[in-house]
Amino acid sequence: MQITRQADYAVRAVYYLTKLGPESRAATSQIADEQHIPPSFLAKIISQLSVAGLLHTSRGARGGVSLARSAEDISLLDVVEAIDGPILLNECVSDAGACTFSSDCPMQPIWCEAQKDLVGRLKTTSFAKLTVTNGSAA
Repeated sequence: MQITRQADYAVRAVYYLTKLGPESRAATSQIADEQHIPPSFLAKIISQLSVAGLLHTSRGARGGVSLARSAEDISLLDVVEAIDGPILLNECVSDAGACTFSSDCPMQPIWCEAQKDLVGRLKTTSFAKLTVTNGSAA
């Protein structure tokens, strides 16, 4: 399993904004340049993150992109799912009946446990925690 390039870029963009600090704004071109994200691709990502309520965008001389919530209230899960949709390791995790072996499959409990662990880790990892972990103040 691998998150998409788009979700990786989204995480990098939100992390960049977090490092700038609360109430800070950045031009999309600045984020794209400093995070090595193709500008046209970033515009699409910013739009999706804005629709998900994670970022604010504003136009004009004092415009730019900023966090819509505090870094403590934005998790890795929020960003990844805003771009890629719900994380699902295997279809049997959400629908045990989807597998023809569901009644006696030894893997289904493993997939469910791994799913729970992954989602739990992403959900409890806020961007504020990431900036503190990497030596920056949020």
